[in-house]
Amino acid sequence: MTKHQKLAQGRSYLAIPGPSVIPEAVLSAMHRPAPNIYEGELVEMMPGLIADLKQVGRTKHQVAMYISNGHGAWEAALSNVLAPGDQVLVLATGRFGIGWGEMATGLGAAVEVMDFGRAASIDLDQVSERLRADGVHKIKAVMAVHVDTSTSLRNDIAALRAVMTDCDHPALLMVDCIASLGCERFEMDAWGVDVMVTAAQKGLMVPPGMAFVYFNDRAEAARARLPRVSRYWDWTPRAHAEDFYQYHGGTAPTHHLYGLRAALDMITEEGIEQVWQRHATLARAIWAASEAWAAEGSLRLNVQERRLRSHAVTALRLQAPHATELRDWVQDRLGLTLGIGLGMADRGDPAWHGFFRIGHMGHVNGHMVMGLLGGIEAAMTALKIDHGPGALAAAAEVMGGA
Repeated sequence: MTKHQKLAQGRSYLAIPGPSVIPEAVLSAMHRPAPNIYEGELVEMMPGLIADLKQVGRTKHQVAMYISNGHGAWEAALSNVLAPGDQVLVLATGRFGIGWGEMATGLGAAVEVMDFGRAASIDLDQVSERLRADGVHKIKAVMAVHVDTSTSLRNDIAALRAVMTDCDHPALLMVDCIASLGCERFEMDAWGVDVMVTAAQKGLMVPPGMAFVYFNDRAEAARARLPRVSRYWDWTPRAHAEDFYQYHGGTAPTHHLYGLRAALDMITEEGIEQVWQRHATLARAIWAASEAWAAEGSLRLNVQERRLRSHAVTALRLQAPHATELRDWVQDRLGLTLGIGLGMADRGDPAWHGFFRIGHMGHVNGHMVMGLLGGIEAAMTALKIDHGPGALAAAAEVMGGA
């Protein structure tokens, strides 16, 4: 075997933090002729789809479907509860918190951002201080991201609600679960979340193109107070559909619905608690390997405290330009694609080449994770990137003890 021989033939592995790996069952369900959208199987499956989406979101309240990506869900959620000039508090722990705040600004909201950086979670004491200072309750919504895929930080949403309750503040709690739903424990009703947004292409294991906004009675009351909402983004007819077309504001995303049905069946069969546990174990294996590598050289996990790390994505720092070299090597030689360091530095900045991310969300199992860790170690060895020993053994110990 020559030094430059490629070993990438066969099935490639997209290990980025979304879109995630699509199961064969989902692909097979989508591979069919266009269905009738006026009667029959597709129309009849909708009540069951809605019920199972609520089960995954752990809510008894409402869910609205949109033909969009996660950015569409951001706009839909904001459009249904905020009027121009309304004040919102954005709690940012990465690029996606900032981005949701920018969306709110574009819709005319008065946006205040508390930016906690790229390596720290929400500081609840600071939030409490800010909410207590808002004695006249000008803040209409508090916006947070459960897992920010740019930084791999996971925020404690239940604790955030507890702070809001302790402050006796009536603001809506709005949470982005695009990267976490179906991967991390999330309890919409038990945690007191008023609005939650997510999308199909991560833990739900469906190609990009569908997004979902969950909302409770408090959020529905906020919607009722608005003088107008865009006819397309309005969640009321979608969540209370009487005709099939109302679920989607027009022609349905037919094949996505078949794929979603298959994905929800897989989640139901495994059990949501087991889905959460699988993601937690696989994440710990990746952390164990990364911590072993970090014993020597420049590689570091972006989030140092384990309790703050996501179970769906891991962001890593590696002295520039080695991160880009590593990503290029595993993709070209092994057929393994890792995530770019999105939001950690600007593309024009040389530091951009010092970050990469591993997606471990959705349709992922033990041998896939061991394979990607082996691929990363092979790249570091081939590229002569300093790293500590024992990474694969550490990961195997986590897997063996699960």
